[in-house]
Amino acid sequence: MNAIILAAGMGTRLRPLTNDIPKCLVPVNGEPMVERQIRFLKEAGIDDITLVSGYRREKLDYLKEKYGVSIVFNTQYEVCNNIWSLYSVMDRFSDSYVVEGDVYMTENCFTDQLEHSTYFSVWHEEPVNEWGLEVAGGNRLETINIGHVRGFVMSGISYWTAADCSRIVERIQEIVATRDYTNLFWDQAILELYPEMDIQVRRFDELHEIDTELELRALEYSLSEQKTQKSHVL
Repeated sequence: MNAIILAAGMGTRLRPLTNDIPKCLVPVNGEPMVERQIRFLKEAGIDDITLVSGYRREKLDYLKEKYGVSIVFNTQYEVCNNIWSLYSVMDRFSDSYVVEGDVYMTENCFTDQLEHSTYFSVWHEEPVNEWGLEVAGGNRLETINIGHVRGFVMSGISYWTAADCSRIVERIQEIVATRDYTNLFWDQAILELYPEMDIQVRRFDELHEIDTELELRALEYSLSEQKTQKSHVL
């Protein structure tokens, strides 16, 4: 089992915090998001970690020595969405977690005991503009809805079996060879394949995707409030 962290994006909505660093290095309560991801992966026994870099890639070099991660440069990060990031590491995509670099975990969701491809999902009571996941019996993914959805939504973390990785790679290769893929997420391949796949949805509400400074500050305030409440209980 390995992990691929997608961290090539420019993080324009988080500026000025991303003027000089990649989005994944923006700290939450003093810890860069990507370092927390790497630390949690290693705690789960997953040491084979590849990070796909792009914007301000030189800022990520220290992770190689500090954590032993591999770094692959996405040469098209300025013009393509993240489908090219996964395309850049297709040879490593097998029995893999895919982790977006802007996801902060308050707790560790990673495990090396998964038997099925799995979306880790956050539950939303109110409609949000996200990719929604409808499940059938046994938490099997039944439908993906894009747009104004409530319930389970994609969180930016997923796991894929070796067999499913092979199918996804074939579809991404087909997309890149025959279509305009510039604005596509890598999940486009899943969107076209999931009715034929056995994908599980696992709820994990401790995942927070951070796109703006407002979201970052709101999360830090929430974490501070939780810490204060725990200290009062003790």
